[in-house]
Amino acid sequence: MGFFSKLVRHKTVEQLQAEAGTRGDFRRVLGLWQLTAIGIGGIIGVGIFVLAGQQAAMNAGPAVAISFLIAGVGSACAALCYAEFAGLIPVTGSAYTYGYAVLGEFAAWIIGWDLLLEYALVVAVVAIGWSGYVQVLLNSAGVHLPEWAQQSMSAQTMQYYLQQLFGLHGTNAIAGPSDGHRFNVIAAAVSLAVAVLLTVRTEWGARFNTLVVAIKVIGVLLVVLVGVFYIDTANWHPFVPPRVVDAVTGIGHFGWQGVLTGASVVFFAVFGYDTLTTAAEESKHPQRDLPRAVLLSLAIAMVLYLAVSLVLTGITHYSKLGGEASVSDAFESIGLHWLSVTIAAAAVIGVTSVLFAFMLGAARIWFALARDGLLPGWFAKVSPRFGTPARPTLIIGVFTALVAGLLPIGEVAELVNIGTLSAFIIICASIMLLRVRRPDLQRNFRTPAVWFTAPLGILFSVALIYGLPWITYERFILWMAIGCVIYFAYGIRHSRMEQGGRT
Repeated sequence: MGFFSKLVRHKTVEQLQAEAGTRGDFRRVLGLWQLTAIGIGGIIGVGIFVLAGQQAAMNAGPAVAISFLIAGVGSACAALCYAEFAGLIPVTGSAYTYGYAVLGEFAAWIIGWDLLLEYALVVAVVAIGWSGYVQVLLNSAGVHLPEWAQQSMSAQTMQYYLQQLFGLHGTNAIAGPSDGHRFNVIAAAVSLAVAVLLTVRTEWGARFNTLVVAIKVIGVLLVVLVGVFYIDTANWHPFVPPRVVDAVTGIGHFGWQGVLTGASVVFFAVFGYDTLTTAAEESKHPQRDLPRAVLLSLAIAMVLYLAVSLVLTGITHYSKLGGEASVSDAFESIGLHWLSVTIAAAAVIGVTSVLFAFMLGAARIWFALARDGLLPGWFAKVSPRFGTPARPTLIIGVFTALVAGLLPIGEVAELVNIGTLSAFIIICASIMLLRVRRPDLQRNFRTPAVWFTAPLGILFSVALIYGLPWITYERFILWMAIGCVIYFAYGIRHSRMEQGGRT
């Protein structure tokens, strides 16, 4: 087999469907509402409880609702394409597996490697936001962590230590840190705890997740139903604040460009539904339930996002919403301390479902890559005791604990979105390509108006990528370069498709 042929070799849809019916790696224990809860759990979390307020304060003002709407439209187009794929190919791995069926092995590897990082970083971002709300509860009870354990290092503090490590001094030397923050202990601890929960039993985690999602949705409804009586419409004017540029850094904020930048960041909060497709082999009726769960979870989440963003910017001025517990802060500012604490409690309970959904997704993608031979098979061993991919799950738990403990939330959140948006572009393009190549396939769900929906999803994703800062591109390119080295040094030779070619 020639070099180029190896890059584009792929499994047929029929082959993947047959494998899904015969594989016994996982136990099929998840029903429609458990899958939907995983999707809602993946979508609703830090987006409502942290990023909505932060992006209102930093980039979009009250128009953060428009930011969510823009991100939601692009996400909905991709969700419809995901739903068609989920009904066609009910195999763990989500976009990675879909890419393998349509675009070939190398493109599939790029998608899988990309999503592996993105899902893990989502866990880290969410853990950081979760930590902020835990500390609100602890502070209200009179318990205060040592300053070093409250938050991660700032970017300047990290640069200072790197400077000391590599011995860089002189006129460009960075001043010593002005605060005592060093490691976010709570964020690291919850990452490890969720990894342990996912290692034990999938159905235990799924039942816990369904309960947690119910509590979270009740908390979000409480924000809307109480907050609507405290809205001051003066806080919505101007709805799109005028553009301003920082004279020192040259970084711009607000205006319509700020709304787009806000959409690029909060997009992190409106995908999540794709995590449920990684659990395809643990679904009782995957071809029927996966498409339904994808669409249900996104529809419910978007209604709640728009309502909360309008209430949040209506009850207090957007400039006061920049904290890591912005919803609680907003209600505290209008004297509703009891609701502030209640929301913090709901966030603490509810945001754990996001950790569950994305860590589950990351572990299953890692497992799928290893099972196909693109990563060492050691990672594709299911625990004989628990029936879960314990090895990748625990490794991801340690990795996300370190990232969440050491890095500030903004640094991590920006890197998350570019990879997911890239995957959405590939999914939307692949569904059109498959319609041309294989119009004969039996589709349990068909993307409506596919020749409009899929290109629109691509257009929105490209526009949101454009709104991201340049440093995000640099980090993404570095991660992709590492992935290429691993594939050409290991994956291309150890692929199961390569082994099949030899026999």
